Parts: sequence; structure tokens; C-alpha cells
Amino acid sequence: MSKGRNKQRLAILAAGLLTLVPAAAQQRLTLDDCREMALQASKDLEQARTQVEMAGYDRKIALANYFPSVSATGAYMYNNRDIALVDEFQSSMLQSAGSIMQGVVEGAAASMQEQVSGAMSQAMTGTVTQLMTAIQTNPALAQEYMSSPMWQTVLGMLQKMDPSALGQLQLPDISEPVNAIGADIDKALHPDLHNIWLGVVSVQQPVFAGGKIVYSNKMAALAEDLAQSRYDLEETKVVLDVDQAYWQIVSIAGKKRLSESYADLLHTLQADVDASVRAGVMTESDALQIKVKVNEAEMLRTKATNGLTLAKMLLCQRIGLPLDSEIELADENLDVVPLPQRAGDKSLEDIWADRPETRSLDLASRLYDAKAKVTRADGLPKVALTANWMVSNPNAFNGIQNTWNGGMLNAGVMVNVPLFHGLENMNKYKKAKAEASLYRTQLEDAKQMIQLQVTRERKAYDEALEKLSMAQANLESAEENLRTATIGFEAGVISTATVLSAQTAWLSAHSDCLDAGTELQMAAAALRQAEGVR
Repeated sequence: MSKGRNKQRLAILAAGLLTLVPAAAQQRLTLDDCREMALQASKDLEQARTQVEMAGYDRKIALANYFPSVSATGAYMYNNRDIALVDEFQSSMLQSAGSIMQGVVEGAAASMQEQVSGAMSQAMTGTVTQLMTAIQTNPALAQEYMSSPMWQTVLGMLQKMDPSALGQLQLPDISEPVNAIGADIDKALHPDLHNIWLGVVSVQQPVFAGGKIVYSNKMAALAEDLAQSRYDLEETKVVLDVDQAYWQIVSIAGKKRLSESYADLLHTLQADVDASVRAGVMTESDALQIKVKVNEAEMLRTKATNGLTLAKMLLCQRIGLPLDSEIELADENLDVVPLPQRAGDKSLEDIWADRPETRSLDLASRLYDAKAKVTRADGLPKVALTANWMVSNPNAFNGIQNTWNGGMLNAGVMVNVPLFHGLENMNKYKKAKAEASLYRTQLEDAKQMIQLQVTRERKAYDEALEKLSMAQANLESAEENLRTATIGFEAGVISTATVLSAQTAWLSAHSDCLDAGTELQMAAAALRQAEGVR
């Protein structure tokens, strides 16, 4: 809403500036032009606009709490010493495991061979002896043996064979492959952890936070409205200051023209009196009276000129122009200050709704109500879903390897239940409720003060309107009195003092009428501010 108004103001300001005379010439400004330029030039309004913008960002920040939180973390660590899962003695045993095993096996084999060789030798000797005895004592066996070349060959071979040779076994050399296996195992038990790389991607989605996210968003929205309300309050102050400076210039410019007209009247009267003195109709005393009034008129014109210069410098400062800028107001050359445009009186309910002060206090009380609920949420359980994907080098998914593996995904639910913290949350909740109650009390007081201010400004506007009506009536009487006095002076029936008195009354009546018109415009501006009219 504020951005739309700012764009509209910039468009009006640009259109107004395009209609101005070139920069080197005099600039003609209307009241709306001055208001828009002042709104753009005000440093206080610029700060208020920045606060509205910041509040908008806070609202968007609070809205982001509804969405998942995704983060990625990478880490690297260097270790100057490595890690060993076995000591040096165990490491040397693993590296020479094959040689040790080969020696043990060969020793055991040798012992077994000796035992097997002796046993077999005794068995074979006994067997051969038994066969030979059986052949010699058994004629049938002897006949079979003598007639069978096969039995003769076998028995001869058994007699010639060395039984000890049967127990000699040739074992393979296993030292080298076992040593290699032991070296691999030892290497695995000495992982290279000098350089460690780690990557983690985490996702967290709040499910329930005790209402904290919901009320935090309400607080952010109320804070943005509060900043906008404070901007509107500052805007009304700027507009009121510019209106007062504008109509002050119109009044002083009118008095400057009035002093010039008064001086012209006196110069004309002085010429007539000087001619009458030379003709012997009037005395030098009459001429001196005119001269004194002429000097007073010149002094009034000088004061009005200086006052107009200072008033324009003040307006230039308010609207952001250089102080020595040549400006001319659209209403500066009006002989009569125009009447302000007034709508009907607003009801108090509408005024309270439109006044930035009451809106600010109402928003502040609602904001602290939401703050109390946010504080209460700190004592309620909180539930969130979480998921992580982790990857590391080295990794331990398949032993300890110095490679990038596929990583690991985990997911779960986190529940946090506050139990006790010295009644901190309870006291924070009570404090926020008390602050909300404080702003509600201030709101009621502000409503009464606004009602009093509106009543006062309405009375002041009515008094200014009545004063203007009386000043206009006095002006009509003074103009008629001056007209008749001038005619009587020209006819020679009215004295110089009477004419001077009529001119002075005419000047005073015109000045009072200008003051009354300016006062009415300022009263109308103050009443608009009091009623919250933009």
C-alpha cells in the first residue's frame, strides 16, 4: 500500500516538475507539489519508509519457518599422526605370519614323518617275514609262489624297498602368500587418517512447534502494519508543516503587496499635499505627517520583503530545494486567501480508526498478545522431521577405505519436550501479557486525548471562520470609509489626518483579513490532522 502511494506521488511530482519553468528561472509550485516534494525530501519519512521495508523483510523471514530447512556442510581435517589398531609387535607378527607358519608346519611335518617312517618300516619287515615263513612251511603256497612270476616280483620289490622313504612328504612353501595376506591385514589395521573429508546434507521440517511459527508470522504482520502506521503519522506531520509554511508565504506575500499599495496611496497623497502646500492651502505640518506615514509604509514593505524571503527559504528547506531557489506559489498572488475545502465532521469511531496514533497502540497491544503466545509456545513440545545424507573419505562401510563411497542416508523424527527451566517461560509469558495490557491502557488514554484534540481543533476552526467573516465585514467598512474620506479630501472638506486615519484603518483591515484567511487554512490543516484525514 505504501509502495503504491509512493509511486503515485513520484508520478505527480514528476508531472509537476515538467510543468515548471527551466531551472534557471522561477519555479511555480502548487500546494500539492509542495506536499509531494516534502514527502520525498523528508529524512524522517525516508527512515520510516526503511523501517516499513525492514518490517516487510521480517514478515518474509517469519514465513520461511513454514518451509523445510536444507543445509549442506563440508569439512576437512588434517591429522599429523596416524591411527594404529595394533601395536608394533603385533604388526611385525602379521607381516611375518607366513614365515612363522611355514617353520611351524615344517617342524610338525618332520616329526610326523619320523614317526610314520618307523612304524611303516616295522610293519613292512614283519609282513615280508610272515610271507616268507608261510611260503616255506606251506607246500601249497610254495608251489603257488614258484609257479607265479607276479608273486615273485612283488615279494622281491618288498624286500628291496626302504620303508623309511614312505614317510617323507614334500610340503609346499606357504610363507610368501601368507606374508602377503598378513601385510594386507596389517595395512587395514593402519588406516590412513591423515586427511579426512566429510560432507553432510541435512533437511529439517518442523511439524509442530507449539504454535510458535503461526504466532511469529502474526507478530511479523502486525509489526509491518505498525511500521506503516508510524510512517503515516510522520507523513501527517510533514504535510501539516508544509501547509503551514505554504499559507504563511501566501499571507506574507499578501501583506507585501498590501504595504506596496499603502505606500502608493501615501505617495499619491503626499504629492497632493505638497501641491497644496505650494499653493498655500495646507501647511508644512500636514506635509510632515504624510512624510512620517510614508517612511512607516516603506519600513513595512521592507519587513514584508525580508519576511517573504525567509519564509520561502523555510519552505525550500522543507521540500528539499536549495535555500536560494527562486520559487513562486500558485496562491501567492491571490488578493484573498481561499476558503479551505471541508467535508462533514467524522464520527469518533472513524477518527480513532484513521488516526495513526490509535492504530499504532492497537497494533502494539495485539502484537504483544501474539508475543505472549509465542512465549507460551516455548514451553510446549516440538516435533520435527529430519533427514541427513552423509559421505566421507575415508569411510568404514566396507572396512576402512580411503575412497568416496555412495554415502549414507538416515531419516527420523525429533521430539523436544521442555521440562523445567526455573519458570522462565511462565514469567516471560506474564511479562508479555502485562505489556499488552499496558498498551491497551495507553490506547484508551489516547482515545480520550484525541477526542479532546478534535473538539479543540473544531472550536478553533469555527473561531477562525467567524474571525474571517468579521474581518471581511471590517474590510468592507474600511474600504468604504477610505473611499468617502478620499472624496472629501479632494473636495477640501476632509482633513489630512482624517484621510491618513482612513488609510491606516484600510491597511489594518486588509492585514487582519489576510491573517484571518491564513489562520483559517492552518486551522483546517490542523483539524484534518486531528481527524485523521489524508
